[in-house]
Amino acid sequence: MKNIVVTGGSGKAGRAVCRGLVEHGYSVLNVDVQASRDPVCPFYKVDLNDLGQVIDALQWSGGKDHPFRKFRTPDAVVHLAAIPAPDLMPDDVIFRNNVVTTYNVFDAAIRVGVKRIVWASSETTLGLPFSPSNPPSYAPIDEDHPMRPESAYSLSKDLGEEMARQMQRWNPETTFIGLRLSNVMEPSDYDRFSSWQDDPHVREWNCWGYIDARDCAQAVRKALQVDLVGADHFIIANADTVMEQGSAELMKTVFPDVQFKREIKGRETLLSIDKARHVLGYEPEFNFGRI
Repeated sequence: MKNIVVTGGSGKAGRAVCRGLVEHGYSVLNVDVQASRDPVCPFYKVDLNDLGQVIDALQWSGGKDHPFRKFRTPDAVVHLAAIPAPDLMPDDVIFRNNVVTTYNVFDAAIRVGVKRIVWASSETTLGLPFSPSNPPSYAPIDEDHPMRPESAYSLSKDLGEEMARQMQRWNPETTFIGLRLSNVMEPSDYDRFSSWQDDPHVREWNCWGYIDARDCAQAVRKALQVDLVGADHFIIANADTVMEQGSAELMKTVFPDVQFKREIKGRETLLSIDKARHVLGYEPEFNFGRI
C-alpha cells in the first residue's frame, strides 16, 4: 500500500502527514484548495464539495498529460480536509462543508475501488469544551466515553463516524479508520506552553491534551498498515499533557467529582491512547519536553 491521496495535505496536520508518508517511501498526492507551504509531494487543486472533482482526483483515465500524477488509483485515501474547528465560520457553513466533503470522499473512494480510508475525526465528539459545569464522564477518557457533540463542528465529525460505519456495512470488504485527533501542535507551538502553567483552567476544555503533528503522521501510517477490516475509531493524543502539573492533581483541582477509571500516573494524558497503542501499535515519540 504505497500510493496515497491525502485530502487537506496543506493544513497543519496534513503537512506533517504528507512529509511523514514521503519520508517512509510512499507516493503521495496532496488534494486541497491551496498548495502547501511545505511542498513535499505533488498538489492537485480540488473542491471536495463537488463529487465529480473528487472522483477525478482519486482516479484518472489514461492518455492525459498529468506528469505530476505518479499513480492512477490510490491504494488508500487519507481524508484530513475540513474546516478545522468551531467558530471559524458560521455553524451552517462548517456543518455543510464538513459533512458533504466527507461523504464525497468516502463515496468517491468506494466508487473507484479504494478499500482503505483513514480520516480525521476529532476529540470534540467526546463533549468538548469541557468545563467544571460540563465535565467529562470519567477519566482517562477513552473510546467508550459518551459521544456528546457540542457544536456544529463536532456534530459534523460525529456524523462522519456514522457515515463510516454505514458505508463500511454497505461495502464489507472496506476499512474505515477514524482518528479522533487532539489539538494539533507543531514544534513552534511549544513556546506557548509556558503561558498556560499558572492557570489550569486555560486548557481545561480538552483535559490539557494535544497531539504533535509528527505523531499524528505516525498514527496515520500505523492506520494504513494495520491488519483490520471494518469501521473503527481511535483517540490520538500525545502521551503527556500540555501541563507540568500532575494529571491527577489537575483533575482534582478542576473536575473534583469526576471518577478515575484507573490510576493516573504523573503527567500522563487524560485522553486515553491505550486502544491506539494496542490495536494500531501507535506510540508517541514527541512531546513539549523533547522537540
